[in-house]
Amino acid sequence: MPDIPNDEDITSAWLSKQLQRNGFETTVTGFTRQQIGTGQIGKCIRYELELQGATDAPKSLIGKFPSDDPLSRATGVALRNFLKEVSFYQQLDPQLSIRTPRCFYAEINGEGPEFALLLEDLRPAAQGDQLAGCDEAVARAAILELVGLHAPSWNDTSLLEKEWLGGSTKESDGMVNNLYNAQLPGFMDRLGGALEEDQKEILTAFGQSTKILGRPVSDPFSLVHIDYRLDNLLIDTGIEPPRVTAVDWQSISLGNPMTDVAYFIGAGLLPEVRRPIEQDLVRDYHQALKAAGISDYSWEQCWEDYRRATFAGFSVTVVATMLVQQTKRGDEMFTVMAQRHSRHALDLKADELL
Repeated sequence: MPDIPNDEDITSAWLSKQLQRNGFETTVTGFTRQQIGTGQIGKCIRYELELQGATDAPKSLIGKFPSDDPLSRATGVALRNFLKEVSFYQQLDPQLSIRTPRCFYAEINGEGPEFALLLEDLRPAAQGDQLAGCDEAVARAAILELVGLHAPSWNDTSLLEKEWLGGSTKESDGMVNNLYNAQLPGFMDRLGGALEEDQKEILTAFGQSTKILGRPVSDPFSLVHIDYRLDNLLIDTGIEPPRVTAVDWQSISLGNPMTDVAYFIGAGLLPEVRRPIEQDLVRDYHQALKAAGISDYSWEQCWEDYRRATFAGFSVTVVATMLVQQTKRGDEMFTVMAQRHSRHALDLKADELL
């Protein structure tokens, strides 16, 4: 098995080796470290480098490692989050046109929890803020960036051979449904007080329905990020339109592409911002798909899939709330996600689909 460093094991010599194997004739003579981000399963460290040699080498890098919290580490293994993210950078990233950070190192022992990533530092781009939401310009840039994930993998049957992707099956959907229902009472006890009655009702009805989760990978399917939300995007608003880069590929899977679109719009926009613009955003996405060569996906099917996908955030929100380390910011984030996803489904009358 590869000898994988944790953050405490990182040395100047190791950083030099990774830069050199990626084509930079430079030596790291020293570095400082700072923990960044608010990850629930992994932790991210920024390394500011002192370099000798090539002037084009990056002056800083981002390392990603498993969380220090035992529960979060166990969850990352159980849900295959660590395996998926490392495998994404190793196997899939080069085939896609969605903007991602350059990867300098990606290794894992088995399915984890020991793993490490060394990634491009995309400053001045800044992490999106799930709590604050975003404006229309950022939302449109984020949605159009998804075409670079979905179109290159559209109905690509070779992806079905990658067992680690774990696309939807009746068996896996049943397991997810059982897990959701098992965690829902604890979720309601912890965060339900911040929800309106109709929001709590649709969260409960979703767990009792078999018509949404029970949809194995079918036509269309593509790679889906699953957790495509503002906290997992780095956004450079210094250019127009804003430049969006997707990170945190630890949930990558196969499924209906509208899952990512509805999940982002539902969680990333305040309801009063979302309502007047969401159909235009989805139409822009659909037009961009057509421009990328996807010609057999009608607008009518796209919109119906979008309505169904408003439930995409329910499982992520409820299950993650109860299975990762509890933090004040985490509870605030999951509360906002539950409020927005449930209101999104209600606004589009998606409860009819249950």
